[in-house]
Amino acid sequence: MQVSCAASFAAQVLFWMMLLLPLPLAAQDVTLISRDGKVEIAGTLLGFDGEFYRVDTAYGELTVDGSGVNCDGPGCPDLETYVAELRISGAAAAGEVLLPALIEGFALRSGFAVTREERPGQRVLYTLAVAESGRPAARVLIHSTNTDEGFADLLANEADIVMSLREIREAEAERAWEAGMGDMRAAGRVRVLALDALVPIVAPDNPVRAISVPDLAAVFSGEITSWSRLGGPEAPISVHLRDPVAGLAQAVEDRLLAPVGATLRADVVRHPSDRALTAAVIQDPFALALSTTSETGNAVPLGLSGACGFAMQATRRNAKTEDYPLTAPVFLYTPARRLPQIARAFLDYTRSDAAQLVIRRAGFIDQTPEEIPITDQGDRFANAIALAGTEVTISELRRMVAVLRPLRRLTLSFRFEPGSTELDAQSRSNIRRLAADLETGQFDGRRLVFIGFSDGKGRAESNARIARTRAEGVRRAVLSAAETMDETRVRLEVDAFGEAMPMACDDSTWGAKANRRVEVWVK
Repeated sequence: MQVSCAASFAAQVLFWMMLLLPLPLAAQDVTLISRDGKVEIAGTLLGFDGEFYRVDTAYGELTVDGSGVNCDGPGCPDLETYVAELRISGAAAAGEVLLPALIEGFALRSGFAVTREERPGQRVLYTLAVAESGRPAARVLIHSTNTDEGFADLLANEADIVMSLREIREAEAERAWEAGMGDMRAAGRVRVLALDALVPIVAPDNPVRAISVPDLAAVFSGEITSWSRLGGPEAPISVHLRDPVAGLAQAVEDRLLAPVGATLRADVVRHPSDRALTAAVIQDPFALALSTTSETGNAVPLGLSGACGFAMQATRRNAKTEDYPLTAPVFLYTPARRLPQIARAFLDYTRSDAAQLVIRRAGFIDQTPEEIPITDQGDRFANAIALAGTEVTISELRRMVAVLRPLRRLTLSFRFEPGSTELDAQSRSNIRRLAADLETGQFDGRRLVFIGFSDGKGRAESNARIARTRAEGVRRAVLSAAETMDETRVRLEVDAFGEAMPMACDDSTWGAKANRRVEVWVK
């Protein structure tokens, strides 16, 4: 709620509510008084962003426009010496390197001098000051802990932004909703900051170099216990993983095991940090762990293979396109409340081209769209010819090649949650990114084709129709998000080839997800 003047309708309603309802007996630390003195709002100050007060009152949490009120009480901020504050908490994998690099990059581009101060409890304080005068403009506190703690800090009003290596869970979203933080699953509440990937790693002297996703899930659930089942020696598999509260470990359960209804085996060896996990794997020739591309160290990453396809490595392009099945986005979650203007500017910066370079230098995968020429996709086309469904005709394969040959594939792809028509988290982020690029004219004068592909279950003709419907849906979503784009400057078309270019076998949840996709090709 915003109160800009006593004459506003909202202020009159609130005034009569205060006359009719009893005020709490406990003393409150601020009272916001309208300019004419007719309306008063008493409560505990939860925050002030330089423009708006956020107050916990007897009627709930209210957001009040500071231009329409005077503040009285011991909790009132000093408007002349106000310094914006931003508290970020969550996954250490993001908080120790990535966020500091982005804050320093933002400060440099914005003309701020930045200082760093180590604080107790895995906290670091960054102060951004006006370069000419040295006056502090913002303080950013980063608490590098784990994803669980990040959401707990948010609910306790000890954080404004959560760094997470997994999507918010149902119970966390419900508690946030009950606390008045809005729908944390909504597009405006979550953004993909960077990309990473879950990577199986082994010791350098382990002979195994690839594993299928179903076999990987079977190892972590305890169904497979010997390396001999994976083409290795007759030896027990020692499974390693991060501690249970780490976002990485939770992502393994959410992304690898939950889709097949499996649970994590009980004898997993846990580690308190990514470095400790990697170090343990290197020393044990029979160890297998899941890490991320940014934390593999000297361990050997395994490719993900399948009987119907080639081994897929967790490269930058494969993670961006989600052709690699175990991508792991780094999320930022923000509640439905106003952040200080400088904090909003920082969040905008994280989506800029300059920030993508910082993300890449920090060891993560950026989200800058890349164009892949057809000459770099020989393996995909060979796989398509070898594994296309029996109902896919030679003429349809020829049509596909004829359509795609003059185009280049964008790394922006769109995939769906298992068993759902809803786009997954990375794809939802891609909608906003492509829409923003269209609004700024990045593709002016060019032709974009949304091309639908499907799994091979059912008749080829039906699959082609479903694939086209998905492609049309993605195109509509992009157009809806690109509110200010000039549609006369770019052509957005739709095509579909159904099951003509499989990426994996359809006999697993991951294979079906990989095959049900919408790609974007550009000329």
